[in-house]
Amino acid sequence: MNRKLLIIPLIGFIAFQGCKNKSKTETDTNADDAVVKLVSPEFNADSAYLYTKAQVDFGPRIPGTTAHQKCADYLVAKLKSFGAAVKVNGEKTKTYDGKSFQLKNIEASFNPEKKERVLITAHWDARPFSDQDSDPSNHNKPFDAANDGASGVAVILEMARQVQKKQPNVGVDFILWDLEDYGKANDETPDEVTWCLGSQYWAKTAVAKGYKARYGINLDMVGGGNAQFTQDEISRQAAPDVVSNVWVIGNEIGFSSYFVNLPSGKLVDDHFWMNKAGVPSIDIIHYNDNSGFYINWHTQLDNLANIDRNTLKATDQTVLETIYREK
Repeated sequence: MNRKLLIIPLIGFIAFQGCKNKSKTETDTNADDAVVKLVSPEFNADSAYLYTKAQVDFGPRIPGTTAHQKCADYLVAKLKSFGAAVKVNGEKTKTYDGKSFQLKNIEASFNPEKKERVLITAHWDARPFSDQDSDPSNHNKPFDAANDGASGVAVILEMARQVQKKQPNVGVDFILWDLEDYGKANDETPDEVTWCLGSQYWAKTAVAKGYKARYGINLDMVGGGNAQFTQDEISRQAAPDVVSNVWVIGNEIGFSSYFVNLPSGKLVDDHFWMNKAGVPSIDIIHYNDNSGFYINWHTQLDNLANIDRNTLKATDQTVLETIYREK
């Protein structure tokens, strides 16, 4: 994603969000009482929280580390246990600092025989350094990446568990991107090509294979407290109908404080490369033009203590409902 757009949150904005927290939690906890009846299975926020914890417990999932390999093995085994057809795809990939890693995109498919498909994605790797931490002495230290990575993956794992129990009308593909977060700060290349290496690799191979899906949804930082998911420029331009549908559904089922009807600027995230592969794709990401990314983004405080079950529920139930309304 476009890391250059980070803006330090205003004190007043944080105070305002804090005041909203109590009423927001009460509202979203009662989302089951929304007027619109769900056609999707009931999302289990406790389960998603535990999937987040399981990833964090391995340690920072930095490419080339034991934690990274152990987490990959866990994710593959978990997806297979839900009945998905799972593959790990990738190649030796060089990062901006000259290091080389074996890229490991984890791809899982349900009902691969169905022609009509949707694609849901998130990145599972952790950034190697806390370069946005308020303490400069922490800038070269790894962090837990509980929200920036693990939360999106946890939502997908819980979604996969639900899809196994109740099949939707379309086939569902999940991809967990590797080497998403190993980019160069203030990347000045036109498409910020030092980031999102996993989705860049997939886009090339997907085009070659002729992969098709009705649409794609990328999940990024979907577990932090007081999250606001705005509608970024790339999503609005490349897949306006998908943006509209997802945000309308999120509001209908009780999550209007998360899926806010606000436009935001250009964010080069994995959905940018999904669109390059011909899949109209959007980003669900904790970002606001006024405050920037999630407050603990790329800091030591991106840890399990700052994961909010209400946000996990808002994200997953909205995406599940979107999938299960497909005919």
